Amino acid sequence: MRTDAADVEQLATAPAFQSIGFGRKFKDNLATVLFAAAFAIAVVPLLWVLWTLLERGLKPLLSADWWSHSFKGLLPTDFGGGVYHALVGTIFEGLVCLVFAVPLGVMVAVYLVEYGQQSKLAKAATFMVDILSGLPSIVAGLFIYALWITTFGMTRSGFAVALSLLLLMLPVVVRVTETMLLIVPNELREAAYALGLPKWKTIVRIVLPTALSGIVTGVMLGLARVLGETAPLLILVGYSSSINFDLFNGEMASLPLTIFMERSTGTIAGEYRMWGAALTLVIVIMLINLAATGLSKIFAIKTK
Repeated sequence: MRTDAADVEQLATAPAFQSIGFGRKFKDNLATVLFAAAFAIAVVPLLWVLWTLLERGLKPLLSADWWSHSFKGLLPTDFGGGVYHALVGTIFEGLVCLVFAVPLGVMVAVYLVEYGQQSKLAKAATFMVDILSGLPSIVAGLFIYALWITTFGMTRSGFAVALSLLLLMLPVVVRVTETMLLIVPNELREAAYALGLPKWKTIVRIVLPTALSGIVTGVMLGLARVLGETAPLLILVGYSSSINFDLFNGEMASLPLTIFMERSTGTIAGEYRMWGAALTLVIVIMLINLAATGLSKIFAIKTK
């Protein structure tokens, strides 16, 4: 009897680990190979692009004149010069775009999340943001040309370029801010209301500081995206090989426009400067991404 009971108990108790069948092993290995192949397909072209930029564009950047001089006085066949004039134009246009896009985008997102909700105006604003999100950069440039230059009679300038970049960056800021505001727990708002804080003060002192880390990251990434646009530059401002600090008058260079103009020379010297400007633009965008990461950590809510 005891032997029979022990045998029954041993049969009823299943082993903790059972051997994996051939079918499951094959599927698991196949999935691993597919994911690894997808990773390689995505990474190899990126590494190839970076290697090409470093191989062809690093030599100009090692020159001291590259960061402190312009192309003024250089013939298409002459080597030398620097992109100081293009860096100035890129930074100025990006800063003006940032100054307008951030407050407008944040206020629109605050209205959509905190005030508008399901109102007709909020639905219309959401629809317009969706349209702007897919707007081609050349269409933004043509719109600013028709409005700012043709209708208002203003001249082609770096400020007109900044306005076109604003149209491209605004939906990014709105979407990022809206997403971050939706993540903020409603309990924080309710606690502030229970303490007697009005809604506007709750948004300014509780909601926005809580979402600030993600908002800053999204804004910086949006800025990095628009700084590489070329189509609005070809329409709204002429290229200058010398430095221009006036956003409202005269031709102004920028890194994307410099790449295009140097490529159009068809000379070895122009190609030399083109690759240098391309690598410089990549470095600028990389620095903006690193700044976004650092600012995100600075503004993140500190927890024990």
